[in-house]
Amino acid sequence: MEYKWIVLLNTTLALFIASVDGTIVLISLPAIFRGIQINPVEPSTFQYLLWFLMGYGIIGASFLVNFGRLSDIYGRVKLYNLGFVIFTIGAVLLTLTPNTGTIGALELVIFRIIEAIGATFLFANTTALLTDAFPPNERGKAMGMNQMSTIVGTILGLILGGILAPINWRLVFFVSVPIGILGTIWSYRTLKETGPLAKGEKIDWVGNIIFAGGLILILLGITYGLMPYGISQTGWNNPYVIASLISGAVLLAIFPFIERRVKYPMFNLGLFKIRSFMLGNLAQLLFAFSFGGLTLVLIILLQGIWLPLHGIPYSQTPFWAGIYLIPMSLGAPIMGPIAGVLSDKYGPRIFSSLGLAILGVGFLALSTLSYNFNLWEFLAITFIMGMGMGMFVAPSTSSIMGGVPGRDRGAAAGMRNTLWSGAQTASFAIFFTIIISVLSLTLPNALYNAFIHAGAPQLAPIASKIPVSAALFSAFLGYDPVKTLLSALPPQIISSLSKSVIDTITSRQWFPQAIAPPFMHALRVSFYISSALDFIAAALSLFLRRIETTQKWA
Repeated sequence: MEYKWIVLLNTTLALFIASVDGTIVLISLPAIFRGIQINPVEPSTFQYLLWFLMGYGIIGASFLVNFGRLSDIYGRVKLYNLGFVIFTIGAVLLTLTPNTGTIGALELVIFRIIEAIGATFLFANTTALLTDAFPPNERGKAMGMNQMSTIVGTILGLILGGILAPINWRLVFFVSVPIGILGTIWSYRTLKETGPLAKGEKIDWVGNIIFAGGLILILLGITYGLMPYGISQTGWNNPYVIASLISGAVLLAIFPFIERRVKYPMFNLGLFKIRSFMLGNLAQLLFAFSFGGLTLVLIILLQGIWLPLHGIPYSQTPFWAGIYLIPMSLGAPIMGPIAGVLSDKYGPRIFSSLGLAILGVGFLALSTLSYNFNLWEFLAITFIMGMGMGMFVAPSTSSIMGGVPGRDRGAAAGMRNTLWSGAQTASFAIFFTIIISVLSLTLPNALYNAFIHAGAPQLAPIASKIPVSAALFSAFLGYDPVKTLLSALPPQIISSLSKSVIDTITSRQWFPQAIAPPFMHALRVSFYISSALDFIAAALSLFLRRIETTQKWA
């Protein structure tokens, strides 16, 4: 088999299992936390939920550029292979997590970080290896096929999570073990260095530490900014969060000045003088901001509201949420390879811009849905959005990497993935901050009125003080805050409630219906912002195409 196809198949396997690992965890969180016997919506354990949702992205965003630069110096294949080893070790440790409770949750977070380090080595080198192996006129096709594996992995992860999690939560992590072992052996036996390397150059330790430290501080601040602080629903006024964000911003502001003064900088800032690299990365950054948190938000909508309202028990909601998100995941692999081949022939910009415009329209279409939406309408919108994503990503990535000198491809791929991963992680925070902020204004009154109408006025003042984060995640994770509320009340209050009232407020549909209107209002605000970001990114792609066309004919 020709070597370029070996590279494509192996890197495709790497992205496939990393993608399975991402979505299988999202859909399996209820079973995982029940398995280790903690309630993640309690104030003392809520941080573990946030780390599970965002920790993977924090590690990836913080070290992709560093690992990419190390690969440029010591060999992309060598560190790519190491990534497979570390990823597999992390998967084994997650499968064997020995403890339960908060210790078990901490172990899961640590083992997940180990797995994320391995995945970061894989992501930092996949694009560079493909760029090294394929000629310019075939890179779009290769990127499109590679992207298809990512989306197929996303689909399979959603389905496997729904099937395996109810059987045993450890199976969710074990899935990655045999594939990781296979990929490790295969990559060590077949891959070889083909691209130019920056051999002999020294590591920019100061730049590495400042960049990684700054990004980690910012992403940690974003993560803990989502946790309640004092009487506030979020932690953005927490002094530690503020200090973390400011310190991280200062370090990142210092980073370019240091890089200009070292002989062998971690990242060649001159690459941003390449228009395709600069504007292509900016467009992908805006896309990741808009799209990164969408899957989780839709899972919350399905598992926490729509499925319970339609009679699906909480034990089955993860499986059906995965099924109903398949159309969105199918759109990208259908359109990705097609867009990649066409972009090789006609240029990438028009396809990138059109894909982003489709996404912008898709967010506007989602904003028109009610909480009790028609399923086929939801499936059609998300499928078209998936096609828009497929139309955008492969041509855009091919354009970004195609203009980069060979010796800088590892660091360039790392920077692209850093911007992407960092924006996706921040996207979670953007979505949740918008939703929590809007819900904090509307949810207390909605819960107060819901208990009044249910015939439990004595509970209304208490229920209106339920933390927004607890209400947002409880139904998604299979915890009923109403039953938790009742269990904490004095017996005399419980005895004052009639059996019919208790049956009403503890029914499967009552709480989702109570929180649905304010949740959808908050969701629409986030959809409007995401749509605007995609339209701006589409304009950037069109502007770049116009510049390149003008230069070509000048």
